Amino acid sequence: MSVFQHDSAIVDDGAVIGEGSRIWHFAHVCSGARIGSGVSLGQNVFVGNKVTIGDSCKIQNNVSVYDNVHLEEGVFCGPSMVFTNVYNPRSLVERKNEYKDTLVKKGATLGANCTIVCGVTIGEFAFIGAGAVVNKDVPAYAMMVGVPAKQKGWMSEYGEALDIPITGNARVLCPHTGDVYTLSNGQLSKETIN
Repeated sequence: MSVFQHDSAIVDDGAVIGEGSRIWHFAHVCSGARIGSGVSLGQNVFVGNKVTIGDSCKIQNNVSVYDNVHLEEGVFCGPSMVFTNVYNPRSLVERKNEYKDTLVKKGATLGANCTIVCGVTIGEFAFIGAGAVVNKDVPAYAMMVGVPAKQKGWMSEYGEALDIPITGNARVLCPHTGDVYTLSNGQLSKETIN
């Protein structure tokens, strides 16, 4: 299985792209980018030099993945969502040496038109609602909405809201998979069954 690249897409020499990835209309991948297998880059996607994108990520139309952004496996970036890499940009002040790292962990969803302010970590399987503005770290499985984003609940790996409080201690089943999740000390984790 090879890489599909639309005729209008530009992939600079040196970029590494895994098997089965698809690069659609008017996308641009810079030479230093490292992209995994089975990745989909939608129309008008830009991928910078100092970027890593894990296997099976889906980056929808009109998303720019700027330098110092790192996506682990299975991250979903909704249409027109925004990453930044400088906290206080000015056209008249050179700040390329001030880029902040942003890490989006495995399985997280970043909804359409949300903004991820640089320097944060989005936890595994977190769910960022459409239009939200994230300016601080997000726990694993957290559902975040609003401007600025605030936690409104918890999500399963399947992508279903879990009927448990934000704080306290609780156990709950995912209604679709039957997986068990445990809330303890403000952290949600999926129980493993041996």
